[in-house]
Amino acid sequence: MNKENNSIKSKPFLRWAGGKSWLIKQLDEFVEINHYNQYHEPFVGGGAIFFHVAPQSNSFLNDLNSELIDTYETVREDVQGVLEELRKFKNTKECYYKVRASNFRSSLKRTARFIYLNQTSFNGIYRVNLKGEYNVPYGYRKKEFLDAEALISASKKLKNAIFTSGDFVNTIDNVNENDLVFLDPPYTITHNNNGFFKYNAKLFTKEDQYRLSEMIDEIKKKNAYYILTNAAHDKVKEIFNKNDKMFELKRASLIGGKNAKRDKYSELVVTNIKNIK
Repeated sequence: MNKENNSIKSKPFLRWAGGKSWLIKQLDEFVEINHYNQYHEPFVGGGAIFFHVAPQSNSFLNDLNSELIDTYETVREDVQGVLEELRKFKNTKECYYKVRASNFRSSLKRTARFIYLNQTSFNGIYRVNLKGEYNVPYGYRKKEFLDAEALISASKKLKNAIFTSGDFVNTIDNVNENDLVFLDPPYTITHNNNGFFKYNAKLFTKEDQYRLSEMIDEIKKKNAYYILTNAAHDKVKEIFNKNDKMFELKRASLIGGKNAKRDKYSELVVTNIKNIK
């Protein structure tokens, strides 16, 4: 990837189910972006690829999860205030459930709550009940939940970001020629299986996959670049067969409990970037 503007070292400050930190090294080995203008992530999640690419030009970051987008905006605007609020919490079961049950009005407190629950919950999963209430249990995690350095560096990287929260299709209007769009939709089809993953009440359906395929057609019409990651499923390959580069990468499944089986899965990567190493 293009690291010309990567003067500030940064990394994701959130744990995210389905995050793409594992992809960075493999992607660098055979995909090289010579140049691009603006950067786009319609499904930003934990932002692993954004923080790696580290663009200094405009970045358009979108996610259906409005709490996540609010968190990014607040970290950008007042990271010291967020850190001050985070220091009030403790990594204990009692504190966790007290914070989880709280509804804060202040954006700083809400952001600190989001980060704290993400870092101390079971497996960092984001899940809400039918009332929209976060209901993931305490994770008994020993690792320190407050990483001030990661938050401060992320705040700097987010300075040129433009945030939205909504349907991914709405982001296409911001894409122009020679932009780069990284697409990492929720994996609702299991790898090489016809079952479904369901991490949240809002499911990314097969119809959504077709809508995403149509969006890629629009990206290409604009002479922009895209990189799509998806489940290596026969139906997914069919939907996104656009005579572009398509290949599979192996990764370990990281979703599950402490004693969950860690299998190797194939992940699909599709891109119209021509200069494959």
